[in-house]
Amino acid sequence: MLYSGAYLVNGNEQSLNALLDRLEKEDVIARGNPDLFARAYRSFGVAEAEELRARVRTKPVAGDKRVFVLVVPTMTTEAQNALLKTLEEPAADAALFLITPSPDTLLPTIRSRAQRLVLPTLPEGELLVDADDFLAASPEKRITMLKPLYEHDEEDGRDTGSVLAFLAALERRFERVKGEGKAAGLHAIYRARKYATDKGSLLKSLLEQVALLAPTL
Repeated sequence: MLYSGAYLVNGNEQSLNALLDRLEKEDVIARGNPDLFARAYRSFGVAEAEELRARVRTKPVAGDKRVFVLVVPTMTTEAQNALLKTLEEPAADAALFLITPSPDTLLPTIRSRAQRLVLPTLPEGELLVDADDFLAASPEKRITMLKPLYEHDEEDGRDTGSVLAFLAALERRFERVKGEGKAAGLHAIYRARKYATDKGSLLKSLLEQVALLAPTL
C-alpha cells in the first residue's frame, strides 16, 4: 500500500517503531532512507510547525516520496493553526504521520484533513501514575497519586504529554466499566484532556475531578 497525505495515529513514543515497521513492511519507506524524517518531540510549538513546513517543501533525495513520522505528545493551538497551512496545501510527494496519545483533542480542522491509522495496541510504557492502581484506589488516595502530574506545573511548565498519556490509559480501562459511573468518569476525563493543553487552565482541579468522579475498579 502506498501512503500519501496526512494521518493521525493514536499512540506514544513506543508506537514509533511499530509504525516504522509497518511502513517498511508495506514498502512505503525503509529505515535509513534519507527521505524519511522521524522524530519524537516533547512538545510541538509554532517553531516546530514552521520547521516542518519548510522540510515538507523540499524535494525527495533518493526516491519519489518523503515520509514524515512525528511523535507529538502535545501541540498548542497556535502550533496546530500553523500546521494547518501544511495540511491545506499538501505536497503530492509527501506523507505525514502524527502520533499523539489523544487525536480527538486536536482541532477539528486538523482532524478533518487527516485520515486515522490504527496500530496494534502496544504496552503503555512507564506512566507517572499507573492507571490500574489509580482506579483501584479511594478518591482521597487518588488525589495524592496525581501529584507527580501537576507538582511542577507552575514552576517548570506542565508535562502535558504525561498527563494525556495517563488520561488515555484511563479511557482504555473504561471499556470494561458499566453503569452510571462510566458516563461521569468519561466526562471528567474528556474535560481534563480538552483543557490540559491550555496554559491558563487549573490542571490540578481538572485531575482532581477525574479522581472524584471515576468509578472504582
